[in-house]
Amino acid sequence: MAKEDSKRNTKCLAYVAAFVVFQTIIIVVFALTVMRIKSPKLRFGAVAVENFSTANTNSVSMTLNAQVTVKNTNFGHFKYPNSTVTIFYGGMAVGEAFIPSGRAKARQTKKFNVTVDITSAQISSNDINSGVLTLTSEAKLSGKVHLMKVIKKKKSAEMSCTMAVNLATRAVRI
Repeated sequence: MAKEDSKRNTKCLAYVAAFVVFQTIIIVVFALTVMRIKSPKLRFGAVAVENFSTANTNSVSMTLNAQVTVKNTNFGHFKYPNSTVTIFYGGMAVGEAFIPSGRAKARQTKKFNVTVDITSAQISSNDINSGVLTLTSEAKLSGKVHLMKVIKKKKSAEMSCTMAVNLATRAVRI
């Protein structure tokens, strides 16, 4: 009888150990896939040129309407405060747009539009004569990824891209 109880206890202990190992494997897989927090991606979508004008040979004025996307690949939402996107020509800031605070839901892409007024009297006459104006843009959204309403991790989405504006057709290539 004592031998039978010993076998039963050993069998029960083996089942408990197997269950603990199985649960540990599940937790490790969960931690390595779901709990890994990545930085969101910030990008320009479609960009359109409006109100284009040249006052003289070196001065350009135009309005860019751009769609900005924040792609959040995390399993928690990304919340960010107000920020700006800056447009540069030859390393000099020629325009700036306001990015309102917001929230990109978990595993979704948030899209919104920004309007940038670009004015510069320092444009090279060679660029105007060639018909292509090369601009660069930079933006940074610093915020927090909230995972399961418990874990909060600071992350930043950054964008730095170059775009070519065709002055004849007013088309933008990013």
